[in-house]
Amino acid sequence: MIFPSSIRSFLLLASFVVVAATVSVDIEARKPDPCAAIAGQKWVAPSALRACFTSVKVDPVIKDNIVQVINKTLAFHTSVNYEFKAPQPFTADVHEDLLGDLARISKQSYPSDYDLHIDFSRTLKRLNDGHCVWINACYVTLFLNFLPTPLALLTDVSGAQSVHIAPEAFQVASAEFPDQIDVWQNALPGPLKGKLESLSGAKVLLINGQDPFVAVNANALITGSFQALGTRQNSFFSSYQRASTGWNYVMGNFAQQSLPLSDSVTLTIVRTGHILPEVVVLPYRARVGSATVPFTDTASWRANNCVAIDGTNGVNLFGSSSIPSSTNIPVVKFKQQPDIPAPVERKQHVNVMLDTSPPSDVVLPPTLVPALPSLNGSASVTQFYMLKDGKTGVMALGSFSDSDFNTFLIGMLTGLQSLKSLGATQLIVDVSNNGGGFICAAHWLHRIIVGPKSTTVPQSGLDTKARDGPLAMLIVDQIVNNNADPNNELLYNPTNWPDANNVFFPPTDNWLQPPVLTTINGRADAFSQRLGEECPANQFPVPPPATALFDGKKVVIVSNGRCASSCSLFSVTMNKEEGSPTVVLGGKKDVQQQYCGTVGGQSTDFSTIDTEIKSTGLKNNSLAPPDLLVNGVQGITWRLGFGVVDPTQPEEWQPRPATLNLPITADIINNPVAIWEIVTKKLLS
Repeated sequence: MIFPSSIRSFLLLASFVVVAATVSVDIEARKPDPCAAIAGQKWVAPSALRACFTSVKVDPVIKDNIVQVINKTLAFHTSVNYEFKAPQPFTADVHEDLLGDLARISKQSYPSDYDLHIDFSRTLKRLNDGHCVWINACYVTLFLNFLPTPLALLTDVSGAQSVHIAPEAFQVASAEFPDQIDVWQNALPGPLKGKLESLSGAKVLLINGQDPFVAVNANALITGSFQALGTRQNSFFSSYQRASTGWNYVMGNFAQQSLPLSDSVTLTIVRTGHILPEVVVLPYRARVGSATVPFTDTASWRANNCVAIDGTNGVNLFGSSSIPSSTNIPVVKFKQQPDIPAPVERKQHVNVMLDTSPPSDVVLPPTLVPALPSLNGSASVTQFYMLKDGKTGVMALGSFSDSDFNTFLIGMLTGLQSLKSLGATQLIVDVSNNGGGFICAAHWLHRIIVGPKSTTVPQSGLDTKARDGPLAMLIVDQIVNNNADPNNELLYNPTNWPDANNVFFPPTDNWLQPPVLTTINGRADAFSQRLGEECPANQFPVPPPATALFDGKKVVIVSNGRCASSCSLFSVTMNKEEGSPTVVLGGKKDVQQQYCGTVGGQSTDFSTIDTEIKSTGLKNNSLAPPDLLVNGVQGITWRLGFGVVDPTQPEEWQPRPATLNLPITADIINNPVAIWEIVTKKLLS
């Protein structure tokens, strides 16, 4: 058959298209799998990790699922409308239209699922609220990005502050990264090659060609967690923390990133003992995370680390014979350690921040670890010491969490009584990098320190309120009217909560009725009635002392500002009610330092709320969020604490200025005992 020339041309073009498409598919199939290239590796280049992350396109079903889960879970978050434009002094720091941005994300296109994740994550981080964050374990901490040069903000003898490579940097890096030191040694230029140790203590003139605080402030915009600018600046630098197994060294956001954000850094430095500036380029290296499930290629990475697992979603407590343990719940690894077993957390409510870049297991160098004897009561995150002056006791408290509530509280009392018996008349409580934990542990510590008085009896905490949305009201209605919680295991059971007169509600009292209607930033909102004391005396394992152990005015609370949740509940009430001085370590001196942040009243997360919904038979309600399809966590503030100075407004938005912003010099940086001795001289002598 002879075709006209136009048809012949069309058939020829069509054959070319088919051939081209076949070749394209074949080439695509033969492309190396970028995730296979990093599979099984302990260390990889950040660029190789990013190539894996960005190779996966957005699945519109998963994108819509995440948007729905976040949106509908936020109906239980107390602070959405407050965070739209926070009151002073945080107006410039918190002004995120969260619901508007989620609508924008729904419509926006992204080159990869990784880019979508970053937008989700940073949108929530702009709240600067360590309780309300989005975490996807598919990306976050799958690998951690490290440099061997943690930084410090040091003050010289003239009082001038400047950024330095931490004096202990090489000691830390060589102990923690012995298998990567040669990579960084060989990256140094010319005569500096192999002399990484000589960089420790160097003054940093420029980071990537700009003043160091350009990088500090750029990080402060994306790190989230705390309202105050000073605290977010401080997160850039190294610090220390008392952990359950010992003293940890926190690298800071410059030297440790939870995502492969940077491939290298160019530093212009002046080394100790030198005069002339030198330029060094150091590569970041990404180390596989301790909780990462091994994979061999893209498909197994996604299957093993990215899809929902036991504990991602809630369960029907009365329809399931198997409740996930705390170790199986994704949220656990991002909470303040040590882990709290799920049954304990349901019984003993917690207020704890979620950290998207949690401290790793890097240890504090032996030369900086307190050499003082640990006293009776010391265990896990709690350590007690007596300083050499014979009158200053120290309680180092790295967390308000522990695996056993009663043992934890008894240990606090034993330790403080040990200090008293040795002659201590004044106390330092070091809560550096304390992200919270048991709410009643914060109440207990306040109570046993200052004794029974109007600020501790009937409660030493804050009154609170919960959000009163339509689905929350349905949950309570199911519990009250349909006996949906026969074993009293749910958050919304009225018997868990006291009214403003500190009287617990009876089981038939719908405590969300009537809602307290209010307008916040021009937006209508509704909350529960005011809630009072939730930690009555019979909640504690032993009776609290009948007299004060210390004068509140002689109790100094020390931190780097990164004190959150239950740590904030304790610090705020001690400072504002008892007059306890507060110290922030080494913040920028022209920036107001807040001694704590992310106060809240009680924190929780999507999986817990989902359990409330499922256990009351409301999962099919149109207001209920769907099950999450990815290995993710959405945190929220479930109750918000009323303030001390202004008890009509949340404490979250009231100022908490530090009594002292302690200048950190090269001889005391990350040295707890040296810091405690300086604090004693400045505030307790």
